[in-house]
Amino acid sequence: MAGQNVLEFTDANFEAEVLQSSQPVLVDFWATWCAPCKALLPVIDSLADQYSGKVKVGKVNVDDNQNTPGQYGVRGIPTLILFKDGQVVDQLVGAVPKNQIEELISKAL
Repeated sequence: MAGQNVLEFTDANFEAEVLQSSQPVLVDFWATWCAPCKALLPVIDSLADQYSGKVKVGKVNVDDNQNTPGQYGVRGIPTLILFKDGQVVDQLVGAVPKNQIEELISKAL
């Protein structure tokens, strides 16, 4: 399961938690059956701790929440999308190294 600083985003709370957030938000689109998603989990936990108070970090389970991934064209998982002021800043697809995700986050700070 995700660490204490990793939030759970759903179709129901996505607008309030992500699009209306005053902080940048890193969203991990994932599924329980996805091996690369599981491999990325410790990296996401680490980033959530590292950027606590600066960037919200959360996950959207694509099996339980199908509207939001569809809205953002998520076709493969894991997909990481960085939002700032309700807009997509950039995205990464696949189990990418932590430094690549840090570079992504730096675009919003």
